[in-house]
Amino acid sequence: MKKTVITMQEMKQKGEKISMLTCYDYSTAKLMEEAEIDMILVGDSLGNTMLGYENTLQVTMEDMISHSAAVSRGIIDTLLVCDMPFMSYQVSVEDAVRNAGRLVQEGHAEVVKLEGGVEVCPQIEAIVKASIPVCAHIGLTPQSINAMGGYKIQGRTKAAAKKLMEDALAVQKAGASMVVLEGVPAKLAKEVTEKLDIPTIGIGAGSGTDGQVLVEQDMLGMFDDYVPKFVRQFADAGTMMINAFAKYKKEVSEGTFPNEEESY
Repeated sequence: MKKTVITMQEMKQKGEKISMLTCYDYSTAKLMEEAEIDMILVGDSLGNTMLGYENTLQVTMEDMISHSAAVSRGIIDTLLVCDMPFMSYQVSVEDAVRNAGRLVQEGHAEVVKLEGGVEVCPQIEAIVKASIPVCAHIGLTPQSINAMGGYKIQGRTKAAAKKLMEDALAVQKAGASMVVLEGVPAKLAKEVTEKLDIPTIGIGAGSGTDGQVLVEQDMLGMFDDYVPKFVRQFADAGTMMINAFAKYKKEVSEGTFPNEEESY
């Protein structure tokens, strides 16, 4: 059955945990669909994992649309969420609605995600009024790393925790269907989750959130440029791939591939 934002709300109400992974291509999306992952996030993390950028700030609308459309062709029931890239929503409410519309029309996204709390509530409200579901993202917001001074855990002081709670309540009031909590102390993330009616999706926010999200390459052991503390590697696919590539090279070099059965 097709999963929607209503499905995620019902899962929260029933106390069922929500699974979310990033994905950027058709073939991997098909595998995640088969595994019955609840939501796929076409994250602007593709800047790091797919395009080799130092951070997410160089990712464009065209990048997001292309990868989102590719993922959409590999899924049927999985809910598709797509990041709004840096500067696609910050300048004006009009830009935010127009670009959110492009992600839906051209990228086939079903939910758009944008970073920020109180300061982006006008954008969230306008996008929702355009009948596009929104996933908010507060706490550690990678598009703000220059202002934050790097990838730092948020909400550790009483004032910072109060601000994060205010942001969470504000994005809910603005109409967000769910919110990602990134890089937040576990106790605070649990308090936010209990306070909100909408689902919370944690990444580096402990187990008290309504769901979890990880970057595909991180949880598969395929990306070791930087491995955050909160990442659990569920497979060592990186080593498997290196071994397979090396075996291919060896057998090509030896002339044992292709063999007679693999030839016409």
